[in-house]
Amino acid sequence: MTTATVYAEFAAREARGISPIYERLSVMVSRDDEVLCLLGLLPPAKQQPNLLFGVVRFLGGPVEDPAAFRDYVVTGWPLIEAEMRTRATQTNEAGRCAVLLPVLAALPQPLALLEVGASAGLCLYPDRYSYRYGDHRIGDGDLILDCAATGMDLPAGLPEVVWRAGLDLNPLDVTHPVDLAWLDALIWPEHAHRRARLRAAAALTAAEPPLLVRGDLVDDLPALAAQAPADATLVVFHTAVMYQVPPPRREAFTRTVRALPGHWIANETPDVLAYPALPTPPDGALRNVLALDGTPLAWTRTHGQAITWFG
Repeated sequence: MTTATVYAEFAAREARGISPIYERLSVMVSRDDEVLCLLGLLPPAKQQPNLLFGVVRFLGGPVEDPAAFRDYVVTGWPLIEAEMRTRATQTNEAGRCAVLLPVLAALPQPLALLEVGASAGLCLYPDRYSYRYGDHRIGDGDLILDCAATGMDLPAGLPEVVWRAGLDLNPLDVTHPVDLAWLDALIWPEHAHRRARLRAAAALTAAEPPLLVRGDLVDDLPALAAQAPADATLVVFHTAVMYQVPPPRREAFTRTVRALPGHWIANETPDVLAYPALPTPPDGALRNVLALDGTPLAWTRTHGQAITWFG
């Protein structure tokens, strides 16, 4: 797939109806030979729209006007390129806990959570957030995560978490202003509610920081998993991470995680973590598949806004 096609599809499949600003930018980039040529200087994994747009926002560049954005990228490319080469999309969306909760709450308690691609670890606190599935509320915390749920039995309560750890090539620290600014820059411009949620989740995390380990999802996973308490159910999970991992490493990770005790929860698009005979998603916004121990269970939206259980 060419870079132009990646941006055109991002505009049509991901940004449309969700971020008009990013839809306009993506369409512009897909048709601009000079910007595409600059992006072509980067490794393919570094050419993605979210990374380019996030870096420009992080640097204080304009995103609302495509012409101003283009001029900023072309004239400021050396600095933009340097940031894109060193940074990665580490969107840490606490809202994704809403689609993980039905599985987490149904596992044998208490839980030892280990997130792969944890970023700053905001998704390691599913027991500290509150949830609202339509009229059904779970938990009494101040931060409420809303999720439209279809075709499933709603969880009766929150999981009991006694240990939490994250593994990431570049773990972020929410108490560090630059790290928090990068997480903020990755939130799409119109999503003020997500920005407020990031701040609230970051404050909660900073009050009781998780164990975050810099390491590789294959080479360093077994050693970190071995630190989990033996009297808790180990749960290794990840959400929207595997698209950044080369296919051979995804396969190695799958073998590694299956060899561990406990359970494995994945929430990824089926093009990076494939399953046989998936049902047709009810709409185009439900792009991720929630799975437990390799068995697909439901379609979910990218940021945890909705979950539709398989019939």
